Amino acid sequence: MLKKAGKDIPTKSGTKTNPKSQKEVPGQMLDKASKEIPTTSGTKSQIMMRLEKIVEESDIMHGAIRSVDMDEGVFGIAHSELIAKEDMQQLFEHEELGIVVIHTYIRYMYDTLMRGTELCNRFNFIAASRINTMFITKNPTSVINELVDRFMVASDNTTPSLYFLPFNSGNGGHWVLVAMDLSRLMVYYLDSLPGNWSKYPSMKKTVDAAILKFRSKKNYRNRKDITWVRVQCPQQNNSIDCGFFVLRFMRDIIALNRIDIPKMVWNNNLGFILILSDISSNLLLNHEYVLFS
Repeated sequence: MLKKAGKDIPTKSGTKTNPKSQKEVPGQMLDKASKEIPTTSGTKSQIMMRLEKIVEESDIMHGAIRSVDMDEGVFGIAHSELIAKEDMQQLFEHEELGIVVIHTYIRYMYDTLMRGTELCNRFNFIAASRINTMFITKNPTSVINELVDRFMVASDNTTPSLYFLPFNSGNGGHWVLVAMDLSRLMVYYLDSLPGNWSKYPSMKKTVDAAILKFRSKKNYRNRKDITWVRVQCPQQNNSIDCGFFVLRFMRDIIALNRIDIPKMVWNNNLGFILILSDISSNLLLNHEYVLFS
């Protein structure tokens, strides 16, 4: 099962996290904290070679697929997703990451960083397969309702928490991260390319409408307008790494237990890019366990 991947990847302390010990880290730069974030053993190339050999010898190469169970805690609704040969190739050939790979890594983060701790009450994930440009264009009302339903799953939305939405511009397009704090009416926009949310006006309109509809259903007062913040992020230097950056953004914020994201979080671009290889290694190792499920 996919959760076996957590066996060899310890939490920050090396033991199960005590919820009471989880403290928000105000003002700390995220690239400094990266030393405490779980990493895999072996270099990216070593793991890639091992996994590529396993894939070549498996029935995946002959059209077989694997089913990965996502329990309710991951996306708010229990379901299964399929991983196939083409998903593995995104990692071997350094291609743009698709939804299945993004979701698999989210499941990995939930298992290794959050499960069984208070972080489950502070960080939530929204499935990228249900909220994207294509669906917003076809039926914006349905997408708004999908978001509201996801918000309603949480037992308490009056205390600060973040909802992570990995958003794709459509047709294998660009990945950005939208992080929503429903209690404080804050939306953080993290993009590894220049520009802000104005590039995706329909996405912003849909997110705003969903937040307001949710608060109306819960009879919460809106003391102010929704505030969008463009977080100053490390920038990609090619046309394919946006998915890796989105995964790294989420992992760093969860690892530091940050709810209020400063406009400037990462100290520099270079250190961030160097550690992106760890995301690749974790993705590869995670998929190795999927092959054995």
